Amino acid sequence: MKDRVAVVTGAAGGIGRATALELARQGCHLAISDVNEQGLASVAGEIEALGRKVSTHVMDVADKAAMEAFPQAVLDAHGRVDIIVNNAGVGVADRVESISMEDFEWIVGINFWGVVYGTRFFLPHMIKADSGHIVNISSVFGIIGVPTQSAYCATKFAVRGFTESLRIEMMGTGVGVTAVHPGGVKTDIARNARFKQGPDGSTDSDEAARNFDRVARTTPESAGRQIVRAIRRNQGKLRIGADARLLDRIARLMPVGYQRLIYRAMKLRRG
Repeated sequence: MKDRVAVVTGAAGGIGRATALELARQGCHLAISDVNEQGLASVAGEIEALGRKVSTHVMDVADKAAMEAFPQAVLDAHGRVDIIVNNAGVGVADRVESISMEDFEWIVGINFWGVVYGTRFFLPHMIKADSGHIVNISSVFGIIGVPTQSAYCATKFAVRGFTESLRIEMMGTGVGVTAVHPGGVKTDIARNARFKQGPDGSTDSDEAARNFDRVARTTPESAGRQIVRAIRRNQGKLRIGADARLLDRIARLMPVGYQRLIYRAMKLRRG
């Protein structure tokens, strides 16, 4: 990967940050984007300390015009583009009957359209060079459906189908494609998610974050290493974490039965 140019969205923290740093350690120069300008600058400093060139791009992946201009900005800064990791993502927790359409449109804009834009606008440059790799971050929730996560699951299932179709289209070319399905990775996605607000203005975000921390077993650094290894191997599907691998097997063995298991587990938890 020496002197390749990699683009990572949502790079100010979590899996994005870890993946960008691992790509830098492997010899890549980086173009990193996020809405968090301060966090982005911090990661850029870490990349520069590794001796790699880095450009920062403060932007929202749901902004079509900004994303359409993004490839040229990367080419202007680096002269080429070899890898795009469409990582930026957000969460919403609410039941189908009560989730606001505003929240639904917000999560679709970032989690799905952000991936489509990042793929669609960078892909022509890779096809022209007959070289490159596209990584799209889905989730274990792109494999199974989960109560109160309908909007999140919808976006991650969509990313999965989009990416698997793209991989088939790119077979026989020099462009590789990987769909990534992380399980519980120790990031701030639960803390930053939008939750249903109670009558008193409170949310259950703190409790959800604590529950997530208890079950998350994989570090972002481990996830980043696995993603870079998958790029090297042109691996079509990457499941990160024992939980993701287990739930994938259960969903394949019990495509309807797993739903009953989740329902029963929820009933037991509620007592």
